[in-house]
Amino acid sequence: MGTAFYIAAAVAILSTIMVITRYNIMHALLYFIVSLLSVAVVFYLYGAPFMAALEVIIYAGAIMVLIIFFVMMLSLGSQTAGDERSWMTPGVWIGPSILCIVLLGELVFLILQPAGPAGEVRVVEPKEVGLSLFGPYILAVELAGMLLMAGIVGAYHLGRQKKKIVHRFLETSES
Repeated sequence: MGTAFYIAAAVAILSTIMVITRYNIMHALLYFIVSLLSVAVVFYLYGAPFMAALEVIIYAGAIMVLIIFFVMMLSLGSQTAGDERSWMTPGVWIGPSILCIVLLGELVFLILQPAGPAGEVRVVEPKEVGLSLFGPYILAVELAGMLLMAGIVGAYHLGRQKKKIVHRFLETSES
């Protein structure tokens, strides 16, 4: 399992770096899907096949398709890639780089720690997850659904208003 974990982790890290450094949004999204799939492999290797399946189905499947749909609906072109290049000056990278170095140090510290006894592990069945999602956490599920719907409507209106010169409420009527 050690070699497979390190390969999956390396793929996750490299693909995430590619997400950050790509100017073309579609290329970045494809690398992001690869990153999510490699995280699913890590979940599977650590004995959480249900979590790995959820990672693939929900994140790499549904959410990424939704994000790609938003990007296609907004019709981002070469002008936005040029704008992004001008925004990404070297000074912008300092804060996130420091945070990543702190996280890397924490990860190295945790990996070098001697393995202690594992606590009591309880297997959570998919039925229990469903009952909790649609039981005590139904409000959070409904709010997430409304947030996604608001994102779809917002993306539609942003993409639609780009093509108009003047909004219909700002036009003067000649009647």
